[in-house]
Amino acid sequence: MKKLRFSSRYKKDAKKYRHQPKKMEEVAHILQMLRDDIPIPAIYRPHMLTGNYTGCMECHVEGDFLLLWIDEKENTIGVLRLGSHSEIFG
Repeated sequence: MKKLRFSSRYKKDAKKYRHQPKKMEEVAHILQMLRDDIPIPAIYRPHMLTGNYTGCMECHVEGDFLLLWIDEKENTIGVLRLGSHSEIFG
């Protein structure tokens, strides 16, 4: 089981969505898969990023609602951002 380390930016992002339980349940499900080292299913369209987020992974929780993370060390995953394309990359 891996340890999740949440960035302060992720915590601020998640706070905006705390009143949308359906979205946050899906995020929790994906985070559990990351913690248990289970590959993210193709339905979430996981992929590597380039540019400012080179080395990071992104998946689509639903539509234009993204989760970004990075495998930092052997047993740690850094959870970086949560939000739409425009919120994260804009």
